[in-house]
Formats: sequence, C-alpha cells, structure tokens
Amino acid sequence: MGAQGSTGGMDIQDQKETFHGFLVGSLWIGGHLIQGIALLVLAFAIGAGWWAGFVAFVVIGIAIGLGFKMGGAYWAAQVVEWVLLGLGGLIVPALAGMMG
Repeated sequence: MGAQGSTGGMDIQDQKETFHGFLVGSLWIGGHLIQGIALLVLAFAIGAGWWAGFVAFVVIGIAIGLGFKMGGAYWAAQVVEWVLLGLGGLIVPALAGMMG
C-alpha cells in the first residue's frame, strides 16, 4: 500500500480537543467583549442607563450560551457576573446618594 494509497491512520483526537478548547476560549473572550461593550455603550455613551446595559449584557450572554450550547462553567460565570453587576447597579447609586 504505499504513501499514495494510504488514507491516513493518525490519531488526531488530541488535536481536535485542543482546537475545540481554542474555539470555546475564543467564544468566551469574544462574547465577554461584546457584552462589556454593549453594557458600557448603553450605560454611558448613549445614556440609556445602567439597567438597559445590564439587560443587554444578560440577553447577549443567554444568546451566546444557547446558540453555541455552552457548558456549565460558562453558565456559572454568567450568573456570577449578572449577580455582581446587578448588585453594583443597586449599591453604587445608593452610595452616590449618601455622598451627595
């Protein structure tokens, strides 16, 4: 069977897993960039307010998670971010009101 007749018998499972990890990592980073930009643009640049940006952040996170069938770690990270951003949206204005 020489080199021309060979269909290739190399095991590429490790390469597939590495590339899958690269794609998932790229999706996490890209998704967070999009979420962060949407939050900041709506909250500060357009002046729509923190909660409009927060809603966009959550909706984009859900769309990416469902659209790309992300795993449990993604959802856990999203929920933690949603809670922290929601608390920040409540605490910061309250502190600003106490100061001024």
